[in-house]
Amino acid sequence: MMLVVGELINASRKPIAAAIEAQDAEAIQKVARDQYDAGADYIDVNAGIFVGKEAEYLEWLVKIVQEVVPAPCCIDSPDPKAIERALAVHQGTAMINSISLEKERFEAMLPMLAGTELKVVALCMSDEGMPETCADRVQIADRLINSLVQKGIPLGNIYVDPLVQPVSTKSTFGVEFLNAIEEIMTKFPGVHTICGLSNISYGLPVRKLLNQNFAVMAIAKGLDSLIINPLDKQMMANLIAAETLAGRDDYCMNYLKAYREKRFEL
Repeated sequence: MMLVVGELINASRKPIAAAIEAQDAEAIQKVARDQYDAGADYIDVNAGIFVGKEAEYLEWLVKIVQEVVPAPCCIDSPDPKAIERALAVHQGTAMINSISLEKERFEAMLPMLAGTELKVVALCMSDEGMPETCADRVQIADRLINSLVQKGIPLGNIYVDPLVQPVSTKSTFGVEFLNAIEEIMTKFPGVHTICGLSNISYGLPVRKLLNQNFAVMAIAKGLDSLIINPLDKQMMANLIAAETLAGRDDYCMNYLKAYREKRFEL
């Protein structure tokens, strides 16, 4: 089944930033509960805009989210110290968002991950910058996956993010990403692929339409995890339908369950 990371507790969103600053636990907990009830498997927590206070706020977010939902967090920060502080209060197996092949980031994050059961988002980014082609992405993924496995991180705990780029800036960006998903999933059996979708539609009208269709296309290529807004009912319905059509839903059980639960609104 598709693994869904709920993306809404992110300080780049103004209402969330205001709630974090005001230490409004109730507002944050409502967003956490709503996402979990809508089908999120992990709740992303991000306090990145608060320079100097990120670690403190990240720890607080993990505590209050896990008070109300029985789900692990996806701890979203480039700062190892902030992640360590959040992990100290986390219950269960967290996901870390993220590591990359950028030398400084890789060396900072690796000691925290080595020898643990933590899940990790592995960005296809190197010191050469953002990859543009499928070949670029697969080459970075290959080096990144091998480096992580050599440090004792199981393939099944690695969630490769080939990085979505806007089709408004180059028409081939969508296809190159989709082909990279297929190649990574074929070349590294047991590894997972994940992404945040919203970049694909940047600068274009009716963004939801593009995001939803792109998700379905990516699932057909093998994508098995997504960082999305789980309160988007049409998106969630599309994920269930796409997995069924892609042969990842034995006897259509998940589809039928969702239908009985009235999760389709057509």
